[in-house]
Amino acid sequence: MLDLFLQGGPLFMGLLTLILLSLLATFIIQILKKGDEKQLAQAIQWMKSIGTLGLVLGIFGQLIGLYSAFSVIESVGGISPAILAGGLKVSLITSMYGILIYIIYLILSMVLRRVW
Repeated sequence: MLDLFLQGGPLFMGLLTLILLSLLATFIIQILKKGDEKQLAQAIQWMKSIGTLGLVLGIFGQLIGLYSAFSVIESVGGISPAILAGGLKVSLITSMYGILIYIIYLILSMVLRRVW
């Protein structure tokens, strides 16, 4: 896991991890507080914003990675397909993490709605 974290780039993977932790913290706080329905709706909306931010930031990280990879390919000239495939594979790490954060948001919001 640490290897994937480092391959995805410490900046984007670190930001995505902070987003995931804030999503989990919001969920835990809401479970412990057990407020009214208005408070539940606000918490779910906040979690939705955090989850969407994780998704978009993951895709943005992938686009920056692809741009960097294609810039290097352009400057070097021809490269082997294996190197290109390896670069494309690495660029997908942040997107997968962002999508995972969004899936976690969906699960947590379903749990909140069910618990309430």
